[in-house]
Amino acid sequence: MLCPGGTTRRRPDLGAVGYDSLGQMLLEDPIATCLSPSVYDMICKFGFEVRETCDINSIVTQRGEVCWKTITDCVIYTESAQSLDYPGSVRLLGPVCEAVHSHLLSLTKEQFEICYTPWLQWTAFPELFPEILDALESLQSPAISLSLMKLTACLERALGDVFLLNGKECPFLLRDLLASKELAQVFGQSAMDVLKVFLGSPRGLNLRNILWHGFASPHEVPPKYCSMMTLLTAGLGQLLKSYLRQTKFALVHRPFRALPDLEDLAVFPDMTSEVLPVLEEVMKKSTFILKIMLPYWEEALIRFEKHRFADCAVLLLPQLEMGLRRVFAVVNKCPQRLLTAESTALYTTFDEILAKHLNDGKLNQLPLFLGEPAMEFLWDFLNHQEGPRVRDHLSHGEINFPEFPKEAANQLLAFSTVLLLRFVDEGLLSVLKEKVAIRSLVGLAENYRAHVHPVSQLRKQVLSCEKSLGAWPLLSLPTEAEEAARLEGHYETDACNSLLTEIMSELCHHLPEDHRVARGLDSLPAEKWPQVIRELCGTPVPTLFCPRTVLEVLTVLRNITAHCARVSSQVAASAELRQQQWVERRLRSRQRQTYLHMLSSIKLLSPVLYLILLLIALELVNIHVVRGKNTCEYQQYLKFLKSILQYTENLVVYTSQERNKWNEAIVLTRTALLKIWTFSEKKQMLIHLARKSTSKGVL
Repeated sequence: MLCPGGTTRRRPDLGAVGYDSLGQMLLEDPIATCLSPSVYDMICKFGFEVRETCDINSIVTQRGEVCWKTITDCVIYTESAQSLDYPGSVRLLGPVCEAVHSHLLSLTKEQFEICYTPWLQWTAFPELFPEILDALESLQSPAISLSLMKLTACLERALGDVFLLNGKECPFLLRDLLASKELAQVFGQSAMDVLKVFLGSPRGLNLRNILWHGFASPHEVPPKYCSMMTLLTAGLGQLLKSYLRQTKFALVHRPFRALPDLEDLAVFPDMTSEVLPVLEEVMKKSTFILKIMLPYWEEALIRFEKHRFADCAVLLLPQLEMGLRRVFAVVNKCPQRLLTAESTALYTTFDEILAKHLNDGKLNQLPLFLGEPAMEFLWDFLNHQEGPRVRDHLSHGEINFPEFPKEAANQLLAFSTVLLLRFVDEGLLSVLKEKVAIRSLVGLAENYRAHVHPVSQLRKQVLSCEKSLGAWPLLSLPTEAEEAARLEGHYETDACNSLLTEIMSELCHHLPEDHRVARGLDSLPAEKWPQVIRELCGTPVPTLFCPRTVLEVLTVLRNITAHCARVSSQVAASAELRQQQWVERRLRSRQRQTYLHMLSSIKLLSPVLYLILLLIALELVNIHVVRGKNTCEYQQYLKFLKSILQYTENLVVYTSQERNKWNEAIVLTRTALLKIWTFSEKKQMLIHLARKSTSKGVL
């Protein structure tokens, strides 16, 4: 099969489901709803069965004070009183929601602000609610769904802040938060039970999850539930104010989370006026998108063009999950049940969709279909702990929506464009590929490599540390001080230099055979070390689905590199300070002697740190060889790496300006070099076990 860019993609064995038939299968299997019958009834029917009219004055006063008893009286329990009767509660709450919806629509913005804005300050995002009012008045279903998603995220974050008034560690899941005694202590159990009906259980309306996981189409979300959630949020603010007045507590909002620097992740160019119309056309013709979900995609594009980047991402992410869920079900020949939101079974979410194996242990075919570049992009943006994890942070209200970066929305939209192109007919694809901008997007997508995987992060750390070490020769050192340091000498230094030569010669023999710098050399000249390290860091290393052993080794290697970088910066800072003091003759006799020790140590520490970086770079290239070690060998290898880590940790202490233990640092260095040499003699490093210049990862 040809990819959009024209390259040939390997066909894995998908049994009866081949690539050529996948798009047609998606097209021939129209889906009217992604809600199971029971969930559909809960959301779209039960709340409309009771026809009686509810007096708004029994729900909220003219001053905007919520009458909680009217609402909580609608929440009923099972006969055993052990749990909520969710269907019965939704039925009774239906007329209340209807009355609240009509009430909010009758208010002007000024009236809404006077009545409710003071009670919404506790959310730390009161400006959201006038937007919600606009969405309700617009009658635009995608905008109402968007409002509910943003409201549930905002509410979850605010409830977490309230939890911390009495609790220590805020629960990660909303359902656990709503079930906590800490919130019941503030708001009362009956109020929390109301929230459980709307948000906290798959047996209830579960509005947050059916929207954030992409199950509910725009027309399936009754606007009155958005209105009711708005009023409940104001009512919670009133209950909170009373609690704070009684306890004299003060609510402290946790700071929003800032996304990590997206510079490395921004591989796609800006979505321009040339590309956006293509995306608009492709959205309507790609079988990746369910017709019932198309309004979400169209609204996401509109929001992007209006520079509402958080809104764009909030709309886009659930629909990416929905589309990938469909492909996941087809290529894995899973039952259709996986496509629907159930009240009695776990949803199929990104966690399962992007995993290596299915729940039954079989190999997930979706990664084979998408290919590593697409999988790496999704893992970078959604899963890796050091990545932006945009879906998690947005859905839990951890990001300030107005400050959501354009770069993140742009990357998601560009990736979506390339993904949708894989599900259009070949005729349209050929026409679209004639556009330079589209060919460029496809090419960038097909060559995407992981940027925030631990392998990538280690590579960046090594290169950064190497650059820092490269500045050492530029340090301006007094000539007379250097001469004095040379004459002083140190037998430990001589021993270290001898070990350095032996170890470096050994490492040189394990450089990749095609390494152009070291070709034909039995040893590696010092001036070549930086270039070799940089080229090793450019060697591709498989990153998708790394096993636990690989990740553990990477963690230790990253810690070693981090400490090397700290030593490098400390030494540079100390050398600069002491040099200035030497020139100005402000060093006392003992300080002058310490300075000479430092200069002598610098001449040794520089090649030692280069040696460690070279060793790390070589082990990184061969990192997957660790899977071939048995348990005993692996533990011995880990013990060796941790001994190097201990050395670098101690070196950080000894080279600090507070300690200045330079002689001790040299003694410590000799011990570390002996350990490296001894372990190298056992031939148990990864470079010794690797049979090829690079290991081949298995998906």
